[in-house]
Amino acid sequence: MNTIETFKYDNRIVRAFAWATVFWGLVGMSVGLLAACQLFWPALNLDLPFTTFGRIRPLHTNAVIFAFVGNGMFSGIYYSVQRLLKTRMYSDTLSWLNFWGWNLIIVAAAVTLPLGLTTSKEYAELEWPVDIAIAVVWIAFTVNLLGTILRRRERHMYVAIWFYIATAVTVALLHVVNSLALPAGWFKSYSVFAGVQDALVQWWYGHNAVAFFLTTPYLGLMYYFLPKAAERPVFSYRLSIIHFWALIFIYIWAGPHHLLYTALPDWVQSLGMVFSIMLVAPSWGGMLNGLLTLRGAWDKVRQDPVLKFLVVAVTAYGMATLEGPTLAIKSVNALSHYTDWTIAHVHTGALGWNGFLTFGMLYWLFPRLYRTTLWSTRLANYHFWIGLLGMMFYVVPMYVSGVTAGLMWKQFTSDGFLQYGNFLETTLRLLPMYQLRALGGALYVTGVILMIVNLYRTARQGQFEPETEAQAPALRPAPAPATVKWNHRWLEGVPVTFTVLATLAVLVGGLVEIVPMLLISSNVPRIAGVQPYTPLELLGRDLYIREGCVGCHSQMVRPFRSETERYGEYSKSGEFVFDHPFLWGSKRTGPDLHRVGGKYPDAWHYNHMNDPRSTSPGSIMPRYPWLLTQKLDLTPLPARIRTLRRLGVPYPPGAEDTAIQEACAQAEHIVANLKAGSVEAEPDREIIALIAYLQRLGRDIKQPAPVPATAATLSGPGAQP
Repeated sequence: MNTIETFKYDNRIVRAFAWATVFWGLVGMSVGLLAACQLFWPALNLDLPFTTFGRIRPLHTNAVIFAFVGNGMFSGIYYSVQRLLKTRMYSDTLSWLNFWGWNLIIVAAAVTLPLGLTTSKEYAELEWPVDIAIAVVWIAFTVNLLGTILRRRERHMYVAIWFYIATAVTVALLHVVNSLALPAGWFKSYSVFAGVQDALVQWWYGHNAVAFFLTTPYLGLMYYFLPKAAERPVFSYRLSIIHFWALIFIYIWAGPHHLLYTALPDWVQSLGMVFSIMLVAPSWGGMLNGLLTLRGAWDKVRQDPVLKFLVVAVTAYGMATLEGPTLAIKSVNALSHYTDWTIAHVHTGALGWNGFLTFGMLYWLFPRLYRTTLWSTRLANYHFWIGLLGMMFYVVPMYVSGVTAGLMWKQFTSDGFLQYGNFLETTLRLLPMYQLRALGGALYVTGVILMIVNLYRTARQGQFEPETEAQAPALRPAPAPATVKWNHRWLEGVPVTFTVLATLAVLVGGLVEIVPMLLISSNVPRIAGVQPYTPLELLGRDLYIREGCVGCHSQMVRPFRSETERYGEYSKSGEFVFDHPFLWGSKRTGPDLHRVGGKYPDAWHYNHMNDPRSTSPGSIMPRYPWLLTQKLDLTPLPARIRTLRRLGVPYPPGAEDTAIQEACAQAEHIVANLKAGSVEAEPDREIIALIAYLQRLGRDIKQPAPVPATAATLSGPGAQP
């Protein structure tokens, strides 16, 4: 007979992550509301570099994803893992390293992103010192999780633990590969991948960050907290097995659906589309398993706000995971991509699935942490209905906006001309939808404020229990191999084998898609006229990244007549071979810029950056007056050119020694052009470098093949006056 052991669950770490979730949720959503308002009220950019849409948008996404959802995920995991495995966490030290490390990383993001210190890679904007810190903290979490599993008192791992294991392993893999970069200074680096390869790796990461940071850990939380709140067992054990293995295997292949009709090779696009459509089955299997768990408990949903939040969360998960594969169908994606339809899709998941599940979990946790009842069930119900209304006011206008923009961009007159040839015509038509979206965001944030009041009063009326004493028999020895039934039940009792198999399942898709792209040169045919950026253009490109221009402008002309008529020749994969990182973008709040080089005179760009409404009446673009006054720092040029040469960009030997001289010479040409356009400017201002970069875009394919490069010929086609 097994000895009964007494131990204590650690509630302090759960409380810390729970309060951090509440705090960062309010911060992240408030920043998002400000960004939403800036899109119809440009004055809210305040003409300051730290508050422009391009800089605060990544602050919003990082705060909501990694601060709000991340802390919520850790809070739920640290609570459920201890109780499911009947043991305290492996190491209190690692738990607190996880908490303080993760939240200091978020503070670092809150400081660096408004300063323009960014890689530009979506959901991976933080620069290399912070990336290293993320890896260290995530390893601490993973060791703590796996160590806890290995010293468990429960032989079989419950389904929630499976999803936590997949999350821990896969997020580490995704982060490390996508963050591979060479530093070119403190808080400046260049991705080791370029162009098409960088785009594929980024969206392998970006899509699967959604999969393994926003989805799999929350599915684990669903499998724990929904049965707890409903007081019903999970509907189907067999369905949960199919859900888990099919999901983690298929999800990893689907990233290329973010790059349909781009310069990515067709075979990769097709793989992404096919596996995205297959993803419907396991996703809906999980949704149905969640909703059917409520069988016999639907009467509780009317009374219990926790179940209300959880039911809407699971439903939103189902809707988002049906819409995602639909958007991955090429004919649908041709209309939806670069529009607000994608924004609506993302926020159905973020507001509905992640937001509402987090709210339901917090309402369930706080009374138990503080040994009391929820302060106000009525206030929680108000939060539910106000939040749900806010979500509807957010996503419905964005669906309307997305379809409207997609149709307007493609509309031709009976004579065969673009009906809305000026991109701004579409933007102005969407402003009422942006205003309704901001109203929805305001309602959602109001609900969060109500929740904060409710949770605070709940904590005040109760008494926090730092540790919960529990008892359980010691783990029995594993059965003899001769008596083992080699089925999934057995696999749940061997966590090391389980972890290895889960790792192999997520590795396959990435290896099949990424390795051929890196090793087979025919996937990216070279174009003879494509040359490296000149030193001044390189600095201009870095300024483009710093200001977050990629958040509103794509650099990818798709092979549609509506796009080639509007922008010019469609984009070729060989044009991006020296782009570290790629800047294709994922949203067109403004027009595509891949063929903007030579389209407007230098003076137009100068005036446009100073006051967009002077050149484009009604524009919602922020002003960038500091670019006209801030001096261009040339000192990083040699280090940046050396770094890019190490990455394979063919800068000739000695190019770093003449780079500053080359940049100054090209700047003088641009200043002369500006003077011809009645604009007086100094050659050592940041705006000059940005103009050089913009005027280079898309022009290489119009150039003859270059002569062998030397330091004297480094200036390239973009340096011409």
